[in-house]
Amino acid sequence: MLKNTFKTLVRGLLRNKGYSFLNISGLAIGITCAGLMGLWIADELSFDNFNQNKENLYQVQVNAIYGNNSFTMASTPRLLFSSLKAEVPGVANSCRFLDEDIKSLFTFGDKKQYATGRYADPQLFSMFTIPFVQGDVHNPFPQLYSIVLTEQTALRFFGSTRGVVGKTVRMNNTKNYLVSGVIKNMPQNSSLQFDWLAPYQVQMQEQMEQYGNMDLGWSSYGPFTYVQLAPGTDVNGVNARIANFIHRKDATQKSSIFLFLMSQWRLYSDFANGKPTGSGRIAQVRLMGIIACIILLIACINFMNLATARSEKRAKEIGVRKVLGSGRRRLIFQFMAEALLMSAAATALAIGLMGLTLPAFNQLVQKQLEMGWLNPAHILGAVALTLICGLLAGSYPALYLSSFDPVKVLKGLRIKSGGAAFVRQGLVVLQFGISVVFIISTIVVYMQVQHVKGRNLGFDKDNLLEVDLQHDFRRDFAAFRQDLLHTGLIANATLTDHVALYGGNMDNRFNWQGKPKSLNTVVTYRNVTADFVSTMGMHLWSGHDFNGTAADTVSAIINKSFAKIIDTNGVVGKVIQSPRDMADKQYKNLRIIGVVDDYVFGDMYGQAAPLILLCQHPNHVDDNLAYIHIKPGHNSQQTLAAIAAVVKKDDPQYPFQYRFVDEQFNQMFATEVQTSTLSGIFASLAIVISCLGLFSLAAYTAERRLKEIGIRKVLGATVSGLAGLLSKDFLKLVVISCLIAFPTAWWIMHNWLQGYEYRITIQWWIFALAGFAAVLIAIVTVSFQAMKAALMNPVKTLRSE
Repeated sequence: MLKNTFKTLVRGLLRNKGYSFLNISGLAIGITCAGLMGLWIADELSFDNFNQNKENLYQVQVNAIYGNNSFTMASTPRLLFSSLKAEVPGVANSCRFLDEDIKSLFTFGDKKQYATGRYADPQLFSMFTIPFVQGDVHNPFPQLYSIVLTEQTALRFFGSTRGVVGKTVRMNNTKNYLVSGVIKNMPQNSSLQFDWLAPYQVQMQEQMEQYGNMDLGWSSYGPFTYVQLAPGTDVNGVNARIANFIHRKDATQKSSIFLFLMSQWRLYSDFANGKPTGSGRIAQVRLMGIIACIILLIACINFMNLATARSEKRAKEIGVRKVLGSGRRRLIFQFMAEALLMSAAATALAIGLMGLTLPAFNQLVQKQLEMGWLNPAHILGAVALTLICGLLAGSYPALYLSSFDPVKVLKGLRIKSGGAAFVRQGLVVLQFGISVVFIISTIVVYMQVQHVKGRNLGFDKDNLLEVDLQHDFRRDFAAFRQDLLHTGLIANATLTDHVALYGGNMDNRFNWQGKPKSLNTVVTYRNVTADFVSTMGMHLWSGHDFNGTAADTVSAIINKSFAKIIDTNGVVGKVIQSPRDMADKQYKNLRIIGVVDDYVFGDMYGQAAPLILLCQHPNHVDDNLAYIHIKPGHNSQQTLAAIAAVVKKDDPQYPFQYRFVDEQFNQMFATEVQTSTLSGIFASLAIVISCLGLFSLAAYTAERRLKEIGIRKVLGATVSGLAGLLSKDFLKLVVISCLIAFPTAWWIMHNWLQGYEYRITIQWWIFALAGFAAVLIAIVTVSFQAMKAALMNPVKTLRSE
């Protein structure tokens, strides 16, 4: 019986190829979207799941206080990890992990290659799941200058992962390291990513050698601290015991700490007032999940419309089946089986579409997702989507079609379909309403990103090159700068201790005459060389630039935001007391010589923070970040070759590496651009599926009104008049959908924009453009069926009369 039923279903689908193709295509598009987003969401939710101790691993977070301001950070005191393990019950293990990636040059034989890694304590390997291919997990660093490489790094260095342990590599042309182990490559969905690991003690020793009298007490912050609790330990009890741990060790510090569970690192990384907000990347995961469900819903709605639009053609079939003894339950089963069969076909087509589109999707979301159909979870997901789409899309058509009265159908009486027509029209309004919301959202997101990209940053990011000078270049920087200027291609060059687009050092101890005692202003400061302002293309609002003399070391340049806090009537010539370079706990007096326009860094959506530039001799600038301003109008490859030649001449041990600042700037908006692009894609797909639904409704209406159209043509109606007559009802539906979508889209995007201090205002023309696009698309979609019906020969349509 089932075999015969299946044959009947297949024959029915083949007889109605156009209907079947539209139905299957619409569902396939929806399932493809849901499948791709399902892979992305599953990857996001699976972060760090491979760690066997995941439920007992925590990162220590610090609630730091600067005056009246507080924020949560992961940087912790260097002494914290050992004290927590020794003094806090329930802490089974702990370790330190450097808080930033270190890009180092490795020399092995006659080869040189860069690799990025971190310094860590050996306990890291027993706390986290890091499988060793070679080496001893219990003794990963047998000597101080040991290094553990990933398989991929070992293959790059030595051409093989075998026989690597015991070999020597030289890091940054200064120290030889013994390769003590080779580990599996870190999974893509791991919070820890590195090419190599070396003992954290090495980093401590190098800093002592560089700074000599470096404070290693409880005020010495730097690494991440990870903690492993013993199974069954109450984390709330541990957090209560350690909250004031740092303050108890150093009474001058007000910072508090708490443990942050590994399973929340990826998705719940936002904090406010020292507590997790329950937000973070999870918001994007939820948004993508909701959008995928909406697209799938639109596809199912399209199925319902197509199925009910064919009710006239299937009415006699249903009547005959009922006369021959088919009950309503059996008919419902038949129609549901048809829906499930088409859903299965759509799923099969969607799998093919996913295979074709996955590479482009991976490039868009910056992941390496795989279909993985041998994965039981993926197989269950495909089956679940098939059942959900089949049951959801087929339920209403099955109930509606099986309700036809066989007597009326076989007598040729018109089926009463007022309720069904209302449902179909409502579904079309819903489809197009969602599509219009998508269109408006895409435009607003795009405009917001472009608005921020086009804001005045307070410096010229174009033609600006960042060069990380690897060795101690400070003594030779003046000669290096002159060599660059002699090429004739470089406008200027400077040295600074922080990346231009990101934060700097912060302090709330800057004083000036007239400062209220209650005012605790956190000021960002940067150590720079004399040519920083001109090289970065900053605009001096008042005063003058550093002049390259000894007086620069007792001078300062601030931005407008800081100047307004000090004195709205002008600050040039005033003295500011700096806590930096303190000798015998005495403040250093600096005379303000200039004010620059606000310099935006870090949060591109926020307001400019108070900033002070401290001019230093190159020897006193901690990091070797050089910024080189290229003269406009020159060939970029020729200019880069000239700079590379200078670097090779003055720094022969290190290959030339650089980054353009404008490219770094664009990368800061990767998430927003990704959201904007995905919104555009989903909007397009929603429109395509909605057009299929509108197309089906137009076909249904034209089919029901063929005799009316024939009579009108006989009475002299024109083709254009008939096409307009058939189209106007659909345009009403689109207009209604716009009226519903406009306030909905405004409310959604208005709330979204509130998360940004620097934002656009939603303009009326965005809604007009989206509405016009929806109407135009509807006209194009409906006109085909309208013209087809209007051009039919009235003799054929009226023959039975």
